[in-house]
Amino acid sequence: MLALAAGGALLWWRRQLPRPIPATPAASLPDAAPAPAPGAAPAVQYTVPPTEPTRGRLPALDDSDRYLESALIDLFGRKSVRSFLHLDGIVRGFVATVNNLASDNASSQLWPVSPTPGRFDAETRDGGTVISAKNADRYTPFVRFAAGIDTARAVALYVRVYPLLQAAYEDLGYPGKYFNDRVMDTIDDLLATPTVPVPIKVKRVQVDGAPPSAGGGLYMFAEPALEGRSAGQKILLRMGPENAGRLMGKLREARTSLMSALLARGAGAGKAR
Repeated sequence: MLALAAGGALLWWRRQLPRPIPATPAASLPDAAPAPAPGAAPAVQYTVPPTEPTRGRLPALDDSDRYLESALIDLFGRKSVRSFLHLDGIVRGFVATVNNLASDNASSQLWPVSPTPGRFDAETRDGGTVISAKNADRYTPFVRFAAGIDTARAVALYVRVYPLLQAAYEDLGYPGKYFNDRVMDTIDDLLATPTVPVPIKVKRVQVDGAPPSAGGGLYMFAEPALEGRSAGQKILLRMGPENAGRLMGKLREARTSLMSALLARGAGAGKAR
């Protein structure tokens, strides 16, 4: 599936942030599309035409885990699937995660990938707390894996199983809305992640009921403008500029490949960029 290939590592982290403090989005973010008139169905921007050879051959959504497991093993390899992916309810988890990445909260309970090992690593510098450069090392194996995936094959799988994804999106509470439009919005939001000088300042947040001396803990970005960013952008910022750069490059490649596939199948609106 597209986001597993293009940006799976964005999800491979252990959640250590509370819900963010509301903040005004940065001016560099794209303006939201105007809301449709009351009672009007939103226009579909990026149509995914059905794949003729597999029409009618997909399993039911609730019976799709084994089908997806076989397809993902064929794409990624058995070792990578066993190492990085969580296959129970993977279609619903994938859809919920993509939907949430461009919002202010992406619950780790829904992720279709395993959490990154180890703890978030911070250090004291110049009297403040910053993200340690060593923190990026936790993500390197998955970033390397994601960057090496065959994007064209991943896009082809995404198109093939799209009816399952659309069904899961509607079940999530979005009847009449189109999941592929949300995928594109999420990719564009991730690609709008700002370039921020490192090290990035963070601050420790005390958890109710936990002793102050407890290890680990919850961290927030010290700068409100960063803390107010989407969940996906904050993941990229936390994993270090090199890892983020590789993943954003893969996201651009995936977006272009998906647009080419849709246009080749006669899809209507949308332009690759």
